[in-house]
Amino acid sequence: MAAHGISAGLILCAVLPLCVQAAQPWQAGMSRVEITPPQPMWMSGYASRDKPAQGKIHDLCARALVLQDPDGRRSLMLSFDLVGIDRATSVEICEQLQQRHGLQRSQIAIATSHTHSGPVVGTNLLTMYSLAADQQQLVKDYTRYLIQQTLKVSEQAFASMAPSVIHAGEGQATFAVNRRNNREADVPMLREAGQLAGPVDHSVPVLSIRAPEGQLRAVLFGYACHATVLSGMDWCGDWPGFAQYELEQNHPGIVALFWAGCGADQNPLPRRTVELAMDYGKQAAAAVNRELNGVMRPVSGELKTDYTEIDLALDTLPSKEQIEQDLRSDNVYLARRAKWLLDVLATRGSLSQTYPYPIQVWKLGDAATLTFLGGEVVVDYSIRLKQELTGVSTWVAGYSNDVMAYIPSRRVLMEGGYEGESAMIYYGLPTKWSPDVEDHIVREVVAAHRRISEAVPTP
Repeated sequence: MAAHGISAGLILCAVLPLCVQAAQPWQAGMSRVEITPPQPMWMSGYASRDKPAQGKIHDLCARALVLQDPDGRRSLMLSFDLVGIDRATSVEICEQLQQRHGLQRSQIAIATSHTHSGPVVGTNLLTMYSLAADQQQLVKDYTRYLIQQTLKVSEQAFASMAPSVIHAGEGQATFAVNRRNNREADVPMLREAGQLAGPVDHSVPVLSIRAPEGQLRAVLFGYACHATVLSGMDWCGDWPGFAQYELEQNHPGIVALFWAGCGADQNPLPRRTVELAMDYGKQAAAAVNRELNGVMRPVSGELKTDYTEIDLALDTLPSKEQIEQDLRSDNVYLARRAKWLLDVLATRGSLSQTYPYPIQVWKLGDAATLTFLGGEVVVDYSIRLKQELTGVSTWVAGYSNDVMAYIPSRRVLMEGGYEGESAMIYYGLPTKWSPDVEDHIVREVVAAHRRISEAVPTP
């Protein structure tokens, strides 16, 4: 009987070979390349700059991370030391990556650090600058260079794929301050007294990627805070750049990738010196290291991805007469936007009432979900989504895939000010968002999470 039982077991295993195979592990690949402009060109982020960059504090980088679950489903994360990326450049990058690596759009995420010490890219913040013909050409040349470097770093990341153990955790850093509710000059005193006002999100989500033997290979982390410590004329990744370099120096051989959270109304305060940028970078890196040295949640199960673009409504559009009046304005930025809008009217016949707004969700097994939102997203979105999406850790990145404008909550929109309305001028959009902006985005994010949770994954 015993011999017969063994024989039957062997026959069963021959029919079901999975019973004698070990479960396949997750895999990951990562890489880093420099994207510092090869020659002086216009810097992005501040309208007051009136000349090209003068030097470099440290190199700007593009970093890539490929994740693959045990069933072969893949995702590619790109992290750029840039203020943002425009829709056209994002579309071109993704189309080429889809063709080269057999990816779907949902499997590619582009995150930017929002450093204000990087170059102008494509048409991002198009009405902030008045560029001479030679500088316009440098922007076009740099954008092509960025695309080439992105393809290169992605190829390298795919080539480095290897079995990996992945964990998720969440630390904390406290240097972000709500800039709408606290005067910059008062922040040291208010912090000392414990009286800083306004909503914040001080969480530092962390994803660690290790070799099966335990050696750290890469780390992905985020934080909701503007990268605006520096306002000089030297290339620099600002505090996120210093944080990434700090982690890469602390753990030789790794790639550290950053994504900016919903920090559109959050500033690193005080600011204005390289020493402060370095210090905030060290604080963020220390938060990551505390998680790496602690107990983190293992990432197992399935990788699922979802991407959609919604027609996000703008408020009442200006008439052609209003735009022509703006063209004569003493406000040079208003006049530049008017010129742009008149060109759109001449080319297309009308202005669009909506914008194709990107929403992307990745589900990393049962450990965490990462939502990527386009534009400069205020902190209210992170806070609300963490309340509405329960069951797994909810991480929310802004400045992703397309940075087309500020994305205010309804509260910020009604309050007005820079984040609620006037910043739209610099992005070239014809007016502010409709009052439904927050509810529309949140509805669609919740729907995407529902789709991804209910979907039957395919390789």
